[in-house]
Amino acid sequence: MTRLIFLGPPGAGKGTQAIKLAQACGLAHISTGDMLRASVAQNTPLGEKAKGYMDRGELVPDALILDMVRERLSQPDTKSGWILDGFPRNVNQAGFLDQLLAEIKQGCDRVVNLDVPDDVLIARLVLRGQQQGRSDDNEETIRRRLQVYRDQTAPLIDYYTQRQQLVVVDGDQPMQEVTAQLQKVIED
Repeated sequence: MTRLIFLGPPGAGKGTQAIKLAQACGLAHISTGDMLRASVAQNTPLGEKAKGYMDRGELVPDALILDMVRERLSQPDTKSGWILDGFPRNVNQAGFLDQLLAEIKQGCDRVVNLDVPDDVLIARLVLRGQQQGRSDDNEETIRRRLQVYRDQTAPLIDYYTQRQQLVVVDGDQPMQEVTAQLQKVIED
């Protein structure tokens, strides 16, 4: 059974690779961003709570995200394994996740950090913004998002390194190469 956490800055390809790997290996792909959007769209009790924060432009509190992750990890499709994409985002959330996994008697095999240089990320995100008409994918906003990511996630990388769970994968190579490296991580 494979259970992975994917880390990486915006534009590193986490979502794309997580989806490909999950499909290839029969794992549940768990994206907290997708879960939030789906819960809001379906007017679930958690979605209604989250919507209030999102409508005010505030971050959804860790406790609410953790409740969503707890609910998602209890669903039948996670029994054969999962990939958590975009969670945890900080050391506080990692601590919550450790407690949750202990509670539900699951563990995490590896934490994969997709590493991509900032100049490559900026170029990818600007291009994505142009292709998808996303106004938030301009260079100034992207640089700010990358800085927030670095501020929050650098300690998380140390956290998982100390636990000897972190595997770094070079995300600055052709998509197929990244996928092949990720499949090796699962096989090891």
